[in-house]
Amino acid sequence: MSLDILGLVMLGSLFAAIMLGFPISFTLVSLAMIFGYIGLGGRVFNLLTYQVFHTMTDQILAAVTLFLLMGYILEQAGLMTRFFKGFQLLFGSMRGSLYLGTIIAAVMFAAATGIVGASVTIVGLMAAPHMMKSGYSPRISAGTIAAGGTLGILIPPSVMLVVIGPTLGVSIMQLFAGAILPGLLLAGLFLIFTMVLSYFKPEFGPPLPVEQRSGSVGYALRELLMGIIPPAGLILATLGSILTGFATPTEGAAIGAVGAFLIVILHGRFNLKLLKGALYRTAQSASMILFLIAAANFFAAVFSRFGSPQFIADFLLQLPVGPTGLLLIVLGFIFLLGWPLGCWVPIVVIFVPIFAPIMADLGISMLVFGILVAVTLQTAWLSPPVALSAYFLSAVVPEWKLEDIYIGMFPFMMLQLVGVIILVLFPKIITFLPTLMYGQ
Repeated sequence: MSLDILGLVMLGSLFAAIMLGFPISFTLVSLAMIFGYIGLGGRVFNLLTYQVFHTMTDQILAAVTLFLLMGYILEQAGLMTRFFKGFQLLFGSMRGSLYLGTIIAAVMFAAATGIVGASVTIVGLMAAPHMMKSGYSPRISAGTIAAGGTLGILIPPSVMLVVIGPTLGVSIMQLFAGAILPGLLLAGLFLIFTMVLSYFKPEFGPPLPVEQRSGSVGYALRELLMGIIPPAGLILATLGSILTGFATPTEGAAIGAVGAFLIVILHGRFNLKLLKGALYRTAQSASMILFLIAAANFFAAVFSRFGSPQFIADFLLQLPVGPTGLLLIVLGFIFLLGWPLGCWVPIVVIFVPIFAPIMADLGISMLVFGILVAVTLQTAWLSPPVALSAYFLSAVVPEWKLEDIYIGMFPFMMLQLVGVIILVLFPKIITFLPTLMYGQ
């Protein structure tokens, strides 16, 4: 058996093992060791050592841990609750107001954390009780929260973009700038859908009862502003320092973590329990992600040594389709990969480098390709059977059946696919801000 075919067998074994329920990290390492030894002999152990140490010494990955710490501090502090309360008091008489407030809160929290799990959890805890109390549709409510939470994977500071940057050789500053408008585009599609639905079918999003929106305008404005100003200031300090070149992504992440601590202290929410919880969850998540990156890097290195990526590239280039058609095929494949894998790390580390040279040969910039991959993988968070957003939401809102959450997520998954098509047809949406800020 030739090495390139051996690589494809290894890839097929990976999918089979994951579908059988084996842990993805250990599966990646085990299969790479077994097939690597068959094809490369003892050199595979040197490859394993190199890839692990390369991951451990990559300074840019320190930003992953710091962004996680920033997000978990804000999640446990519960600062977004004041924003949602003020929004509810001011706009409760409007149909679909809770959908509107949920999506705006999700965008803000996504920009302040970059963590999907944290975004879905905190927005679910904040919005779901009010939606149930106000008679909102459980399915559309669940879909709104889950879809809004997935914006954390795209809107900067996105942990995934930090990993995509080195993989594609694209500046993280450019990726952050390029992701802003696509993130707002998706949020806009969610807003239009929920507000139009509430307008024509009020039973899906009725006005709030009078007792839920009673209170002075001054009090409502104060709650709204006190909910907006802290995260907005943190976003400005973190993203502003990175996008202006004042700080590297790792330094900007450190600024964000320190800023999150200061916000919590100034609001009187700091205590040892919060610190312990944030540090523990950061260590837990960072260890998982970095181990996954090391394992996926090792698997990808063996896969590459076998020559299988070139085999796949040659096959794709022979397909009788144009550049746009081939791009859609690649994105469709990445979308399907997100269903069984349920994790973006192996897709970004293993498969994106396979497709990147093909996209470059077609004249598609790595910036555009990277953002399209991020948006496509965001869609996979809402796709059964894994759909991690559904499980995050089900854990914090057990009153909603998992089946109803899946059904509610479906129209939002379709809206995200519409967003992907719009970005493919109009890539300047991605390149506008990077070009404006950094030139061609």
